[in-house]
Amino acid sequence: MQKNVLAGLTTSFALVPECIAFALVAQLNPLMGLYGAFIICAMTAIFGGRPGMISGAAGSMAVVIVALVAQHGVQYLLATVVLSGLLMALFGLLRLGKLIRMVPHPVMLGFVNGLAIIIAMAQLEHFKQGEHWLQGTPLMLMVGLVALTMAIVYVLPRLTRAVPPALVAILGVGLLSYGLQLPTRTLGDLAHMAGGLPVLHIPGVPLDVETLRIILPYASLMAMVGLLETLLTFNLTDEITETRGQPNRECIALGASNVVSGLFGGMGGCAMIGQTMINLTSGGRSRLSGVTSGVMILLFILFLSPLIAQIPLAALVGVMFVVAQQTFAWGSLRVLGKVPANDALVIVAVTVITVFTDLATAVLCGIVIAALNFAWQHAREIRTDTDDSAAGQRTYRPHGTLFFASTTRFLELFAPSTDPARVILDCQHLHLADHSAIVAMESLYERYEKAGKHLQVVHLSKRNQALLQRAGVDVALAK
Repeated sequence: MQKNVLAGLTTSFALVPECIAFALVAQLNPLMGLYGAFIICAMTAIFGGRPGMISGAAGSMAVVIVALVAQHGVQYLLATVVLSGLLMALFGLLRLGKLIRMVPHPVMLGFVNGLAIIIAMAQLEHFKQGEHWLQGTPLMLMVGLVALTMAIVYVLPRLTRAVPPALVAILGVGLLSYGLQLPTRTLGDLAHMAGGLPVLHIPGVPLDVETLRIILPYASLMAMVGLLETLLTFNLTDEITETRGQPNRECIALGASNVVSGLFGGMGGCAMIGQTMINLTSGGRSRLSGVTSGVMILLFILFLSPLIAQIPLAALVGVMFVVAQQTFAWGSLRVLGKVPANDALVIVAVTVITVFTDLATAVLCGIVIAALNFAWQHAREIRTDTDDSAAGQRTYRPHGTLFFASTTRFLELFAPSTDPARVILDCQHLHLADHSAIVAMESLYERYEKAGKHLQVVHLSKRNQALLQRAGVDVALAK
């Protein structure tokens, strides 16, 4: 229990600057980011299907709604958050969470590598004052405190594992900075964090078709990005903890928490891989760590903002640099030359696309590349054996799957013009997968008819027979 509480406390410190920064990116009041983090983090921890995973107001979703806020204002954003939550919950209710199994492992590696780079690059903004990079003493002080934080996180576990090293680093560097009155930027320099309890507020937008036309595209994109990042982080958490979560339950809880966040004036959100890694490495494994993290954010808003405002940004930057280093799948670099070239391409492509565009585009591109490669490789495996032992007859015994990518190669295996008058097609080892397979079978039958030859199909499975019959193909083919 103690480990989970301390892990949640540590994670809450890392959540605050991220949520404030993402709110500012979306041109919103920072309190909207903090309210969203509190609601989404606490609700998914209580009702979700993956203990130990941390959700909050995520940057991937903040980027999506920048244009919406600029063009239509905050009320339309809140309505969009509510609608996106409903879409997420519907995804879980339809039990579609299992679709994450369709994501290949190389895509997962590219996902974690890309997000690790994004996490590291995001910290570089704290080395700027306005539009200009820090110089001289402020830069040296920032670098020194970041290095000290990272050193504590790396060295402390060798001495003791009684407390999370990230928590010790944040508090230790904070006390040092406050005690020596070091002139370094703190959390309070980002934004004013004090506020009251979130209040129920129905988004003030007209409930008509025009409103739906405006918010539906943004809500759909938010839901897709949020579900992808959540389910991929879900898989990663499963691997790290060596346990199995409930993806559909997580999707429903995430959707419900976004609906509540939108109704109480908060941003939308999803799982956050950086904060999840902090929680897991700090010993957080139960729902208690997530609940603690969410409740602490609320306490920061209500009572503790003067204290939290004194935490140096350098301490949080150092922790996030460590998170980026631990998140990056360094083993993927070693295997790039050992795995098939297409898998190496997927890893690199997903990493690069994640960094330069967005997660949804990267994952979809990775899946498409992997699927096309699988189809190409599978299509090349179709082959046939021939038997000319019977006089005036040739038997073909094709092996493999007949589908859109293999039909051309399949038809090239036969020679209607030179075959004897009677041809047997033994389909015992042939699987018909789609409409292209049906068309190929029809085409083969027609070619033998034009050549004046008789084609007889035997040993067709019941499934393949049903497939041909539903398509209206002459049942003679299936005998």
